[in-house]
Amino acid sequence: MVQTGSDGHESVMWHKVADPGDLPEGRVKTVVVGRRALALTHYQGRYGCLANTCPHQGGPLGEGSIEKGWLRCPWHGYDYNPLDGSPPEGFTDSVPSFTTEIRDDGVYVALPPETMRSRTVSDVMVETMVNWGVDTVFGMVGHSNLGLAESMRVAEEQGDLRYFGIRHEGAASFAATAYGKLTGRLAACFAIAGPGSTNLLTGLYDAKTDRAPVLALSGQVPSKVRGRGAFQDADLHAVFADVSRYSQVVQAGSDHAELMNLACKTALVERDVSHLVFPDEVQVLSAPDTEAGSPEGRVGSRRVSPDSEVLELTLERINASTRPMIIVGNGARYDMEAILALAERLQAPVATTFKAKGLIPDRHPLGCGVLGRSGTPIASWMMNESDLLIVFGASFSNHTGVATYKPTIQVDFDPMALGRFHAVDIPMLSDVGVAATALADGLPGGTTQMDRREEIAERWAIWREEKARRFQDYEGEGLSSARIFAILSECVPEDAVICVDVGNNTYSFGRYFEVKNQTVLMSGYLGSIGFAFPAAMGAWAAVGHQRPIVSISGDGGFGQYAMELTTAVKYDMNITHILLNNSELGKISKEQRAAMYDVWQTSLHNPDFTAFAELCGARGFRVTRPEQLIDSVEAGVTYPGPSLVGIISDPLLV
Repeated sequence: MVQTGSDGHESVMWHKVADPGDLPEGRVKTVVVGRRALALTHYQGRYGCLANTCPHQGGPLGEGSIEKGWLRCPWHGYDYNPLDGSPPEGFTDSVPSFTTEIRDDGVYVALPPETMRSRTVSDVMVETMVNWGVDTVFGMVGHSNLGLAESMRVAEEQGDLRYFGIRHEGAASFAATAYGKLTGRLAACFAIAGPGSTNLLTGLYDAKTDRAPVLALSGQVPSKVRGRGAFQDADLHAVFADVSRYSQVVQAGSDHAELMNLACKTALVERDVSHLVFPDEVQVLSAPDTEAGSPEGRVGSRRVSPDSEVLELTLERINASTRPMIIVGNGARYDMEAILALAERLQAPVATTFKAKGLIPDRHPLGCGVLGRSGTPIASWMMNESDLLIVFGASFSNHTGVATYKPTIQVDFDPMALGRFHAVDIPMLSDVGVAATALADGLPGGTTQMDRREEIAERWAIWREEKARRFQDYEGEGLSSARIFAILSECVPEDAVICVDVGNNTYSFGRYFEVKNQTVLMSGYLGSIGFAFPAAMGAWAAVGHQRPIVSISGDGGFGQYAMELTTAVKYDMNITHILLNNSELGKISKEQRAAMYDVWQTSLHNPDFTAFAELCGARGFRVTRPEQLIDSVEAGVTYPGPSLVGIISDPLLV
C-alpha cells in the first residue's frame, strides 16, 4: 500500500516496509523500496529507517547488528544510532534517516520521490555501440561494471539491446564470437574487473585466430585504487594487449563516443577483437549533452577489384588448364554464389577447408567435401588429379590439406594472407566475390576444361559404400561415429546452424556428416574444446527465430560449459545438443597410441547427462543401443526448447 502525504516542505510517499511482528526487538534487516535499499531497525519499541549504505566504505548497514544501543557497520565497525543514524559523541559522520510510522497493518516509511536518472558516459557509449549494430550482449553483471550494466538495462528496456546473463564469462566470449562468425556483425561480451575479464580471453583468442568481429567490455576497479593491490585489480589493458586489435582504457577526459566508434570500426573492418576498459567511477560520470557516435561516414565499401594485369595473367593460367579445382576457405563464406557460378562455368570440382565445411552441399554435382585431416577421400583424390588450384579465402595452414606442390592461384582480401605459408604462383588481392565474378566474366565463350562431374560421382559412390560398411560396426561398447553421423545427416534440418566442438567427434563430423544447406561453426585455428554449446547460444541469439540450432560435442567438451544448459533454459533457447559420450578424451588417447605411449589420464567420470539435462530444466534423451538412435535424435531436434541427446559412443570406432 502506498499513500501520498508530506513531511515538512518535501513531498513524500509512504511505503509499507514490514508486516506487524516481522522484525524482532533489537534487530536490523534490509528492505527494498523501488530501487532503494534501506536498513530497517527495531530498538526500544521504536522503528528506524536508515539509508543502507555506510558513508565510509559503502558497507550494507542492513547486514549489521545492534550492539549496546548502536547499529554497527558490518564492514569496519563504525557505529550509528539505530533510529536516526547519528554517530556517537565526538564523531560527525551520520547516515540519512527517514520518518517511520507504525500502523495497524505494519511499518511504513516516508520517502522522497526517486531522483530522475541522468545521462552518463555509459549511456553515450552504449548508444554508440547500438548505432554500430550491436544488438546482443552476453555477460555477467558485478560490482565493477554496474554503471555500464545500468545503461545496458535501459537500452534493453527501450528495445535497442538484448542481454543474456551467462554462468561463465568464457561462454560469453564464445557466444559473441559465434555470433560474429555466423553473421559478420558485432556482438559484445561483458565482464567485471580481474577474473571476470580474464575469463573472456579464450573465446576472444578464438575470434582473433578465426577473424571474427567481437567487442569486449570490461569493468575496472576505481582509478584511485588501481595499481595499489586493490581487490580484483589487474592491468586489463596489458592483459588484453595481445588478443585485441584495439584496446583502450576509458578515462574521464576521453572523447567517449569516439572511443566506441573506433572500437566498433576496428572490430568490423579488421574482423578482430576490440576491447574497452571502464573504470568504476568513469561509468557514471554525467554526460547530459554528449551525442552518441555512429558508423555514418566512417566505413567505405571493401569490394576491392583485382588488379587488371593480375586478372589477365590469372585468366591465361586458367584457360591453359584442363583439370582446375576450386578450394574455398572460411573467407569465402559470404561469396559462394559467385564462386559456384565460376565452378559451373569451368565444370571444376569444389572442395572446402574444414572451417568452410558446408559452403557447398555434399550432394552438389561439383561438391567434393572437406580437405585435410577431417576430410573426405573425394576431396583429396580430386585435388591430386587436378592441374591447377584456384583457392578463395583459405589460409593454407597445416590443417587445411591444400597441396603445396600444385600450381596455385590464391585470392584473398588480406594482403598478409597471400603466400603466407608458402609462395603461390599467382597471388590475387581482391574481394573474393568480386574476383570470382571477374574471372567468370573474363573466360572465353567455350571452355577447354574437362567435365569432372562423373568422376566426382564415382568417388562419392566408393566413399558412401565404405561409410555404409562402417555404419554396421558395433561391438557392444557404444555406437560408431559412422552410424551416428549418418543418422544426423538424415535428421538435422537442412537449414540448421551446426556448432561443433573439438576432438574425435569433430574429426568424425568432418568425415561422415553430409551437409545440405546447413551452416557450420567451429573453433578453427585455436581449436578450443568447449566451443560448441556456448557457440550455439550465440547462434541462437543471431538467427534462432529463423533457423534450427544444433550443437555437437564429446563429453570432454560439453563438460567445460555444461552449466550453460541452465542459461539456455532460462532464455528458452531452442538448441539441440548432440553429446557423444565415451567417458574418455578419445582424441588424446588416440594421439598417445600414435606416439607409442601408454594411454594415461584420459578417462572421464561422467554423470548421466540426460538426467542432468532434465535437472537443468531441459529435455534429455539417452541412446545406448543402435535401434534407439534415430527416434532419439528426431525427438531432440523437434523438441521446442533446449534438449540434449546423450549417445554412448565407442572411442575406437571413429
